Amino acid sequence: MDLVSNLALGFQTALSPMALAFCLLGVTLGTLIGVLPGIGAMAAIAMLLPITYHVPPTEALIMLAGIYYGAQYGGSTASILLRLPGTPQAAVVTLDGYPMAQQGRAGVALFITTIASFFGSVVGVVLLAGFAPLLARGAMAFQAPEYFALMVLGLMAAALLTQGSALRGLIMVALGLSLGTVGTDLQTGTFRFVFGMPELADGIGLVAMAMGLFGVSEVIANAARGGAPVARTPRWREMIPTRADWRAALPAMGRGAGVGAGFGALPGTGSSIAAFVSYAVEKRVARDPSRFGRGAIQGVSAPEAANNAAAQTAFIPTLTLGIPGDAVLALMLGALIIHGIIPGPGLIEAQPALFWGLVASFVLGNLMLLVLNLPLIGVWISILRVPYRLLYPAILVFICIGVFSIRNSVFDIWVVLIFGAVGYGMRLLRFEPAPLLLGFILGPLAEQYLRRAMTVSRGDPMIFLERPISAGLLAVAALLLVWTLASAWRRAR
Repeated sequence: MDLVSNLALGFQTALSPMALAFCLLGVTLGTLIGVLPGIGAMAAIAMLLPITYHVPPTEALIMLAGIYYGAQYGGSTASILLRLPGTPQAAVVTLDGYPMAQQGRAGVALFITTIASFFGSVVGVVLLAGFAPLLARGAMAFQAPEYFALMVLGLMAAALLTQGSALRGLIMVALGLSLGTVGTDLQTGTFRFVFGMPELADGIGLVAMAMGLFGVSEVIANAARGGAPVARTPRWREMIPTRADWRAALPAMGRGAGVGAGFGALPGTGSSIAAFVSYAVEKRVARDPSRFGRGAIQGVSAPEAANNAAAQTAFIPTLTLGIPGDAVLALMLGALIIHGIIPGPGLIEAQPALFWGLVASFVLGNLMLLVLNLPLIGVWISILRVPYRLLYPAILVFICIGVFSIRNSVFDIWVVLIFGAVGYGMRLLRFEPAPLLLGFILGPLAEQYLRRAMTVSRGDPMIFLERPISAGLLAVAALLLVWTLASAWRRAR
């Protein structure tokens, strides 16, 4: 069947009353869960997975997918308003979204993130519908050397996230890499740097670290200043971006969606790397990079478009190769297997109604999210009207509940408090937390792929230069490093 008939079959499946109901339920739950800091789609899908045993597989997957990409929409809300990123990709939006909220432009920031999320999702759906088999074959060309080179490129891009010198960014990346080594060595099974604490056997909690570095440190900083200013609820007209905002945001959305779609199609990369890299790209191509970190609207629109485009195209390797991009997609893969459906290259031909029904549900679900999120902007902004003495204790309570719910560990709450103090110290010393977070995410992945590549090549490092893709990525990373250091040297002169 051609693309038109495939989409007709998909919309016929997705427009059934039962599928529409489960799609609406999924995106609504996803949005609400995304707004709550620290909960995340993982916990929601894990709790709802037993329900899917009694639901047809197509409707079950539509609901779980709705929770997944609905949480991407809602995740930026707390990041912009309160500097509380519940997920790593939402941490990127805090860099410019929170300064916009402090400038009284929270409505514009939330409006742009909603539009960018929708735009990125549409780009991801188009690529998923038209090029899923082709992109899956392209992703198969990436082996351990290519993934390691990609991680190195991401680490070099992390240095661009800083507002000051590139040296500070590299220091933060190195610190993140060091923290990423804590836990169990996956190859040997031995503990590393746990210092006799069994709670560190699984490593430092990523969400706990992010909530501490961004959220708790902001609470401490506001307490030191005597409280944050109380905002008023803006009129609807004040939430609409200006022409200058649109001129800056729309090209950034296009670039971010392209970056996100590319990273999402690669198995195991996820939307976090896409959001960080898209921000670094925008900062590099901007005429005035100094605006980033102070309320640049490109720093909001590009990562949000990349995040949602990656969330859609991440289903390409999951469904066509049976390789999930992250833990949430692995749960969805398990739901399919429970129903006796084996993901792989033959899934599209064997289950056309399921695959194309899921694709069509993405279109309908993102339209639902657009209609759902725009009217709620004023509601979310009203959170800022809560007095400081009530708001920030409530924030700390939500942080502790969210972090505890992930692993049911009191130790993670102590991790949040420790990294909150560390984050506040970094603010005083003008070090950025975002490069540290990206180094922490990419460090274990880079180590894993480096070991695999060296095992395959029997210890020969030339494997990274003999393969064209990995050599090209490493060359770009080297040029980026030289360019960054040269720019810093010119500024110093």
